[in-house]
Amino acid sequence: MSNTVIKVENIAKQYRLGEVGTGSLSHDVNRWWHKVRGKEDPYLKIGDSNDRTQKGNTDYVWALKNINFEVKQGEVLGIIGRNGAGKSTLLKILSRTTAPTIGSIKIKGRIASLLEVGTGFHPELSGRDNIYLNGAILGMSKQEITRKFDEIVDFAGVERYINTPVKRYSSGMYVRLAFAVAAHLESEILIVDEVLAVGDAEFQTKCLGKMKDVSTNGGRTVLFVSHNMAAVKQLCNKGIILKNGAFEFEGSTLEAITHYQKISGLASSYFHQGTIQSALGNHNIRILKFSVQAISQDFITISSGLSFNIEFYNHNADINLDVTIELKTNDDLVILHIGKLVTQNKDSMRGIYFVSGELPPYFLNAGIYKFKVIFGQDQRIALYIKDDIVQFEVLNEAIGSNNFVRPGFSAFQIPFTHSFKQLEDAVATDY
Repeated sequence: MSNTVIKVENIAKQYRLGEVGTGSLSHDVNRWWHKVRGKEDPYLKIGDSNDRTQKGNTDYVWALKNINFEVKQGEVLGIIGRNGAGKSTLLKILSRTTAPTIGSIKIKGRIASLLEVGTGFHPELSGRDNIYLNGAILGMSKQEITRKFDEIVDFAGVERYINTPVKRYSSGMYVRLAFAVAAHLESEILIVDEVLAVGDAEFQTKCLGKMKDVSTNGGRTVLFVSHNMAAVKQLCNKGIILKNGAFEFEGSTLEAITHYQKISGLASSYFHQGTIQSALGNHNIRILKFSVQAISQDFITISSGLSFNIEFYNHNADINLDVTIELKTNDDLVILHIGKLVTQNKDSMRGIYFVSGELPPYFLNAGIYKFKVIFGQDQRIALYIKDDIVQFEVLNEAIGSNNFVRPGFSAFQIPFTHSFKQLEDAVATDY
């Protein structure tokens, strides 16, 4: 379609581990000889997938393989994946920093990239000179850059140091200026890697707002890589997932994040399919469902609160049946242990029971949590215990990044009161 600005077709990138290029003269000659005879590169037929947890069978590895997608004008695409999934390699190919081994990319418009701290900056030049240098690289005239100059410096907040060589900047100042240049100069496509994690919370919020503005009001396309799902949720309207260098999933932001959490072991729901006898449990209890979801939003955040729902089959009649949930941090620190008698007069029946509960907004701080569930008799005899049945992440939507979380397990807000008493100087001396 005419409004497609990036089209990626069958992109793949192969590296030889520990080497630059193919690594040996014999391999280079072999490639050249096959090319002269019009035959395929023999080393494209070998190579392991990009799984850093497995020992490979060859020195060749596919950092990316069979990547296909399109991005339309004005879209904000979130690229999600674990460390080593191939996200940065893909952005380098799109930025033309490196070339794909095979495949093609069609790009309509100029690209401004922020892949790592100081990308495109000359350390010996001042901040002022680097602004003009980056603008010139993008094909802008000196007059166009001058017109944007004050806006860039104001956004970056480095006016006092604008004539200082950038090699003397802190990493935070470097990122501030680099992002300001990339976001304000007239490029049609903006590519931003996880580098924004270097900035402070206030600047991250500012950057997310700017990227939202340039896509919504400026019609610019943004490609955004982040491990923080709150930032992806806030900014992006579409997401793709990479796993071990391969294309795993493409869909809406909500669908992509849900899928990513599922493959990352952060599934916030357990649903059994099949017979009751094959469900999780033992001869006393069989768990059919344990789900956790936000009360007021699509995602669980500090302010959304959360609800949990348990569905289980009880095999024991005529007992006092109880259910206890235990909420733990990702480090196995228990922050909540609470139980409930489901039946109190030894009148339990064989059949399916439903238990639900809620945790209010601001009860939990941002982070990853796990539920443990304990089924018992008379709150003294354990019938079945399941550790870590589900995991879930609480996002910090207030600042857009879980890299800057206030200390503590709870984000509960306590109302403060204050008063003031003014004293005369003479009285204050003796007070």
